[in-house]
Amino acid sequence: MQTPRGPIRRVTVYASSSNGLAPVYYDAAARLGAELGRAGLDVVYGGGGVGLMGAMADRALAEGAHVHGVIPTFLNTVEHGHAKLPRLEVVDSMRERKQRMIEDSDAVISLPGGTGTLEELLEVITLKRLGQFLGPILLLNTNGYYTRLSAFLDNAVEERFMSPRHREMWSLVDEPEQVPR
Repeated sequence: MQTPRGPIRRVTVYASSSNGLAPVYYDAAARLGAELGRAGLDVVYGGGGVGLMGAMADRALAEGAHVHGVIPTFLNTVEHGHAKLPRLEVVDSMRERKQRMIEDSDAVISLPGGTGTLEELLEVITLKRLGQFLGPILLLNTNGYYTRLSAFLDNAVEERFMSPRHREMWSLVDEPEQVPR
């Protein structure tokens, strides 16, 4: 996987912190962490130790990845930052968290998630549209999770709210092993 700046070295991962999801989601998150770790990539994510965040980070760490978490102070008391990270950066706000997570990142991968994950994903797509983020954006479409969002964005193109070339700003992959290295 390449960017306009060169090879991918640092990847931002957006993911849910929810517990109680179907096992297929945790499995995919852990497999993604393994793939990123084996590829020798630095991983930056929301810093949580639970949900898909925790599953991805645990496996990436086990495979030798350098994993950097970014969590706002108020969430650190609710979600509890991952205790085994070599670096957990505690920031003042969600806005600062999002900015820090994509600073110096070469690519973004979005696992399934709720409104927080979707908000981060749509923001980075917007930043790419505006030329403020140039790397690849991959949606891990576990269990068809992002199929309807993709259809919604296709509709935005069909209704001319977006240009057809904007469809090229993101890609869907069904399995973590399909993420290009």
